[in-house]
Amino acid sequence: MLIIPAIDLKDGHCVRLKQGLMEESTVFSEDPGAMARHWVDRGGKRLHLVDLNGAFAGKPVNEVAIKSIVSAVGGDIPIQLGGGIRDLETIERYLDSGISYVIIGTAAVKNPGFLHEACYAFPGQIMVGLDAKEGKVAVDGWSKLTGHDVIDLAKKYEDYGVNSIVYTDIGRDGMLTGVNIEATVALAQALTIPVIASGGVTNLDDVRKLCAVANEGIIGTITGRAIYEGTLDFTAAQKLADELS
Repeated sequence: MLIIPAIDLKDGHCVRLKQGLMEESTVFSEDPGAMARHWVDRGGKRLHLVDLNGAFAGKPVNEVAIKSIVSAVGGDIPIQLGGGIRDLETIERYLDSGISYVIIGTAAVKNPGFLHEACYAFPGQIMVGLDAKEGKVAVDGWSKLTGHDVIDLAKKYEDYGVNSIVYTDIGRDGMLTGVNIEATVALAQALTIPVIASGGVTNLDDVRKLCAVANEGIIGTITGRAIYEGTLDFTAAQKLADELS
């Protein structure tokens, strides 16, 4: 079970949002590269980056900060990145720069043909981010709920050849209210590709609960606010996950 630190980028800084609201942001660091190195040095096995400005603008905005993170990590661990990725040229540029996996979110829902092309062009390196509330997918930085069922869409993307699904319960993200285990397990059981949980990880109890269902196909969880505010000791969390997995 991977405990994956999130580095959310806004205006070149590391921030956390509450429920995806840009105006509800807290700056945790003004040096993204140093923050990335911090998590690697504390036992991180993968990093999760989000270009928040990019997610809202529909194009990359924080590329300078992203490059500083890639440089600081130096290829020691894989990096997955999402936010504002809407074309193959952007994917190629990020992968060439040292990003391991690209996460497509809104564009996967609005333009499935693009996702299909991306999976074909970059096999094994495309992940899909599905953000949902009460089983329905949200797009455009969580600002719009669609009528799409999470499991139905995920199955379609699995057929395209995506590497894995990042599943976020947007009702819980940044709220420190615990992971939606039931919904995450239901999604993982419906798929043969791995699922990464996101949203709500608060403490070691949440890590234990996720490890207990790891054999359903859940390979990791993304954590942000909890490790920045100290309700979750990251090193202890990854150590516990290693022991239980």
